[in-house]
Amino acid sequence: MPYPVFDGHNDFLLRLLRAPDKRAEVWLTGDGDGHLDLPRMRKAGFAGGFFAIYVPSPEAHDSPDFEALMDAPPYDLPLPELIGHEAAQPVALAMAGHLMWMERAAKGAFKICRSAAEVRACLAEGTIAAIMHMEGAEAIDPALDALHSFHAIGLRSIGPVWSRPTVFGHGVPFRFPGAPDTGPGLTEAGKRLVRECNALGIMLDLSHLNEAGFNDVAAISTAPLVATHSNAHAVTPSTRNLTDRQLAMIAESDGMVGLNFATVFLRPDGRKSNQMTLEPLLRHLDHLISKLGENRVGFGSDFDGATTPRDIGGVEGLLPLQAALEAHGINGPLMQKLCHENWLAALDRSLVARPG
Repeated sequence: MPYPVFDGHNDFLLRLLRAPDKRAEVWLTGDGDGHLDLPRMRKAGFAGGFFAIYVPSPEAHDSPDFEALMDAPPYDLPLPELIGHEAAQPVALAMAGHLMWMERAAKGAFKICRSAAEVRACLAEGTIAAIMHMEGAEAIDPALDALHSFHAIGLRSIGPVWSRPTVFGHGVPFRFPGAPDTGPGLTEAGKRLVRECNALGIMLDLSHLNEAGFNDVAAISTAPLVATHSNAHAVTPSTRNLTDRQLAMIAESDGMVGLNFATVFLRPDGRKSNQMTLEPLLRHLDHLISKLGENRVGFGSDFDGATTPRDIGGVEGLLPLQAALEAHGINGPLMQKLCHENWLAALDRSLVARPG
């Protein structure tokens, strides 16, 4: 019997944004592409996760040239330019609208959750639970009015950046090999964003944030430190992966890390190719558990936003992944923790309003 999986990150909404006229086919029946759709989620035991609102750059970072460069390390790829909130807000609202439509169209099989208690109730009932997440705060104005607006419609998790800079801070470039110490920390607006998220009970996602920004969040935030889809820098020295010092800070805060399935952050050679076994994934998992403990690690697949190992592919790969984990010696209580219990406990700790 497969274990239900609650996942820290996916980019399914980006597929709907790019093909709005096909969204019923993509979501309700599956169009044969991508990593996620409702029938496959239900079959694979996908219990829910964080659904990302992400505003694409005008210049595509997933162009053929970009893809080819990431499969031929070393590389150091330029980041797209900052996008202002005036341009980003309509896109973010459209993606939030797609998420709300998914709930309506699923007719009770899928629910947007605004609290940890709602996620737990969905898991008990067999309803797929969604947390509305924002990957990069481009749609949020410096006055933070839009933060309150999005919170009112269900936003419960936000990353100040997706790699490219925002008015709030700086992300890490796509560089291999490299370290996350790549530039300045949070701006004054970014520090206000952290405090306001604490006050509203919005989780702050540190994936994509550079080391100086990570340090600023750690110094300011009164909430646990969370990286929804990041791996171990000690195993794969990508700028996107977390150093042991960062992992120690997350552990000290009783935070959480979701293991990213992206090949480029798993493979020790930094390549994007999916021609790999799951052995590197197991090495990352072992390292994260050794630094964070068994109660602070889960999955952050990056489904529909990354190339995954051939033995995983899309959501259907959760079943062979669990088999590989069992063969690795992980089962019973620890498997339950990794698959969903740790994320549920992290939500209990994180989705708490902490007025300053």
